[in-house]
Amino acid sequence: MQPHQLTPIRLTYNDTCKTLGITREGLRKLIAKDPEFPKPMKLGTNRQSPVYFDYAELVQWHNNQKHSIQ
Repeated sequence: MQPHQLTPIRLTYNDTCKTLGITREGLRKLIAKDPEFPKPMKLGTNRQSPVYFDYAELVQWHNNQKHSIQ
């Protein structure tokens, strides 16, 4: 029996970079260049408030990218 593994609901900026295999600068450029890329969610109003991305939106964006290449 395999241990229960949770699917994340949201990913931090750094986890999103790791998941996509790009740098922070690469993610910043991707956000600016691709209007279809999921919008980051900022928790709080401070400049240093953490930024997250919705996991399901990232998966959907990735799947759309795969289909558009084929």
